[in-house]
Amino acid sequence: MRPYRRERGAAFYETALTYANSLWLQGLPARSLLLINRALGATLDGSEPILRTWPLPYAAVRWILENRPDETKHFIGNPRRHYQHLATRMVEPRKAQRTARAWACWYLAATILPADQHPADTQQIRDEGVIEPSREQIAQALEQHGLSGESTLWEEVVLSHKR
Repeated sequence: MRPYRRERGAAFYETALTYANSLWLQGLPARSLLLINRALGATLDGSEPILRTWPLPYAAVRWILENRPDETKHFIGNPRRHYQHLATRMVEPRKAQRTARAWACWYLAATILPADQHPADTQQIRDEGVIEPSREQIAQALEQHGLSGESTLWEEVVLSHKR
């Protein structure tokens, strides 16, 4: 990732997702999710050909969460809490877009992972007055700040979750 310190476009996006896949295959799901976060932070306008091959990776997040290996052998941490913190501490550039994406991933974690094993950070919620957004609010934020069709893509991933 070092060559992309300044350039965060399509090549960065593809490299981040390739690296995320490599980390997953090495049994490192938490690190894989972190690289997917980085890919979601890429500067894309929606016209990039890579998005036809590798659409925004909400399905990858869902897949990792649903297929996470035994946590006693493979660290995954608490993705729900991670995405909550990411969403509430986002900075520029494209803060609104990246915040919406973090909440979108938070929603996946909150609906897929057992709440007793992966709880929210209730202290942050209480101390900072964090309000967890609804599915509808997240979809609206993605519609407003995301790429064309991003909200629909995310909704399809949400609906495809095996309950």
